[in-house]
Amino acid sequence: MLDVALSLLMLAAIALVGGAVFLLRRGERQRPILMLTLAGIMVINLIIWTLPGKGGETLAGAAKAGPAQ
Repeated sequence: MLDVALSLLMLAAIALVGGAVFLLRRGERQRPILMLTLAGIMVINLIIWTLPGKGGETLAGAAKAGPAQ
């Protein structure tokens, strides 16, 4: 289920960037900047979840494994 959530997060970020570019071409300024900011935050969150740490484990892998016993 986490894979689906991370995939949707990336697709939403791509859609936000596309929408922001479209609105920038129409002359708007405030909404596209907010959309690009949100897309950047989403991508950074995705990177945090998928990049391995010092031990080689990712947060996504730890979430799949469940709580430590």
